[in-house]
Amino acid sequence: MAEKHILSLEVPLNTNCGLMTITDNSVYTDNLPVDCPELLITPPGFNSPILFNLQKGFSINITACNLNLQLDDCGNTLGSIPDGVYVLRYSVAPNDKVYVEYNHLRVTNITNLYYQVLCDLNVNDCEPHSERKDLFNELEYIKLLIDAAISNVEYCGSPGKGMDIYNYAYKRLHKISCTYGTCI
Repeated sequence: MAEKHILSLEVPLNTNCGLMTITDNSVYTDNLPVDCPELLITPPGFNSPILFNLQKGFSINITACNLNLQLDDCGNTLGSIPDGVYVLRYSVAPNDKVYVEYNHLRVTNITNLYYQVLCDLNVNDCEPHSERKDLFNELEYIKLLIDAAISNVEYCGSPGKGMDIYNYAYKRLHKISCTYGTCI
């Protein structure tokens, strides 16, 4: 049996809207070289990827400037990286044969809005009255929608359906945020 590298990336949920962390958690065989590691990231709405030349075992914090989403004041401010489907392709030489590619749904902005709504609702440690209970059920449903959007993009291979679900969840969450808190 021929030995080969097992390439793998991890993109943990980050609560900082200005950063996206990507970590190489690949398993490399000692019998093959690891040359020319490349990470290609295609942001939502873009057709061509941004190239990052890295070293194996990397952990990198990507900013809006790195993705060409922010063009001004890059040394001083972190622009927000939008939620949406990011195509991530990690490869080593020969790069056209040894690679892994993922669709990643970034949900940092909607997750922060979800938690802000929970803060604005001032949840108490007692059984809520029926109107509040309906609102809490709605928030549970929105959280399920966010998880379903991630599932469709990252596991089911349906990025379009995942984004439709994401947009539906955002619309419902935005309505609650405008009703009970700061309309963002």
